Amino acid sequence: METIHGVGEFDAALSNNRNILAAHFRAEWAPQCAQVETSLLELSKNPDFKDLQVVNVEAESVPQISLKFGITAVPTVIIFRKQLEVDRVNGANPAELVNKLKKQVGRLANERLQTTQADFDDFGDTDGESLEDRLKRLVNAAPCMIFMKGSPDEAKCGFSRTLVSILNNHQADYKHFDILSDEVVRQELKKFSNWPTYPQVYVKGDLVGGLDIIKEMEASGELDSILPKKQDLNQRLSALTKSHPVMIFMKGDPRTPRCGFSKTLMEIMAETGVAFKTFDILQDEDVRQGLKVFSKWPTFPQVYVNGELIGGLDIVKELKASGDLISTLQGA
Repeated sequence: METIHGVGEFDAALSNNRNILAAHFRAEWAPQCAQVETSLLELSKNPDFKDLQVVNVEAESVPQISLKFGITAVPTVIIFRKQLEVDRVNGANPAELVNKLKKQVGRLANERLQTTQADFDDFGDTDGESLEDRLKRLVNAAPCMIFMKGSPDEAKCGFSRTLVSILNNHQADYKHFDILSDEVVRQELKKFSNWPTYPQVYVKGDLVGGLDIIKEMEASGELDSILPKKQDLNQRLSALTKSHPVMIFMKGDPRTPRCGFSKTLMEIMAETGVAFKTFDILQDEDVRQGLKVFSKWPTFPQVYVNGELIGGLDIVKELKASGDLISTLQGA
């Protein structure tokens, strides 16, 4: 299995691959990476996966690549088909990894046989899920869903950019789906919604319309009445920090920490025997960014006792060394 140490090596591996490439972003300090690496190595030797190429990418040695592909924790496996990202698996989940790679291998075989209907059934769905069920699941994924080109922070067309601006001005609470990342959804959602253009806005699973409709509703004063509103972030963060006597904001969870600092903190906490609750900041970008401002502490993990910030890993280490950690965690 090839290990990538530089940008040039990665670009070459990607450009030379015409089938399926699984890029495993890993780090030596994370034991979960060895489990993922073993799974990938076994798959690469399986004749059923003859179209699969596997590479290891040392995530911290090539920050340019990690940043480009949004790698925030290891292990992460990005699946490329014909040089385009089609899926990814976060964390050590061999069953999910095998399932997703199997689907991409099957889809590649189907393309060769020109059986396009099978493409629709196997592209990015869950087991046994039809295309129609998948689209229903997507439009109901949040009280307000927008299907756009790009993301709210990096819209890929003027219509999407304008829509995001309007929704943000109205403090709308919404999630998005980038149609450029999934050609099947991009084409089939037009039929599903009977709406030929993007962006598209859904509220409670029902299509509201595109940018023109949103503009009309804004002009008439109707828009505020249908949009779910964002909860005040500071109120939410205050409630989260107080949701348990010892509250830890980390990358991953106690069983599968997804950065070295979080892993070390979990080892220390296990030694104390003190009960605690965790919040995975990788699952909520608002909390991840907002908590830095709320706490005036720029890094993670963060430890709170009775709603008050104790600090990060370095502070916990200092408290342990001084013998004050357990009493501090107990609120003494």
